[in-house]
Amino acid sequence: MAQPTHHLDLDDPPAPGTVTLVGAGPGDPNLLTLKAARVIAAATLLLVDDLVNDAVLAYANPKARVVRVGKRGGCKSTPQSFIHRFMVRVARRGETVVRLKGGDPFVFGRGGEEYEVLRAAGIPVRCVNGITSGLAAATELGIAPTHRQLAHGVMLLTGHRQAGEPPLDWAALGACARQAGLTMIIYMGVAQAAHIQHELLRAMPGSTPVAIAQHATLPQRRHAVTTLERLVSTLQNSGLGSPAVIIVGDVVRAAAVLAMDDPSTVLPRRA
Repeated sequence: MAQPTHHLDLDDPPAPGTVTLVGAGPGDPNLLTLKAARVIAAATLLLVDDLVNDAVLAYANPKARVVRVGKRGGCKSTPQSFIHRFMVRVARRGETVVRLKGGDPFVFGRGGEEYEVLRAAGIPVRCVNGITSGLAAATELGIAPTHRQLAHGVMLLTGHRQAGEPPLDWAALGACARQAGLTMIIYMGVAQAAHIQHELLRAMPGSTPVAIAQHATLPQRRHAVTTLERLVSTLQNSGLGSPAVIIVGDVVRAAAVLAMDDPSTVLPRRA
């Protein structure tokens, strides 16, 4: 009997003068997709964000040029306008460009605006998805964000706003999450944790379960399982910080079962 064959739809290889926005995933290089590895290998120039694990670059051609264009909250960052201009310039020069981002380019990765800029400049562009850190962190803790007995959906939210933008209405978001049975996954929320906690407590019980996951999928990962009313004190007592994901909702109760057996768990001290 003939053996079944498995067709991998990897599309055509990237060509000179193109840009591919590639998600490098949450950190563990083993979570990189096959398609991402293939596109990285074909690049002549890689523009790499800060949160990309250097181990991912092992897939790159040794002759490819690597340019660091890091962005990290509270640190000196490469201006986004420079990245836009640089991508257009090198693509027009005939480079096969990979814009390599942590997580997924279209989930708080500025991939949307880069895609629009490249399209407007007439540069062929496509996107290769990566596993976003919010979902990877939840999975690592045994949390199913859309567990059908505990949640009807999930919100992906950012705690970081651009300069001049008003803060999110966390009280309204909390009320929506509570009424609709939604899990909240908050990226880049540590710096604004006190404000987020204060506003969410206007709409949600203080006993609402919360998980904090730092460096998800990496050997140095740490996490804590706590409650909304103890979110800030848990961050202070545990030393957890950025980059971290905060997960809010009843689905976090599943993580408490695993917490005692996981050496990376920081159990918050009781007040």
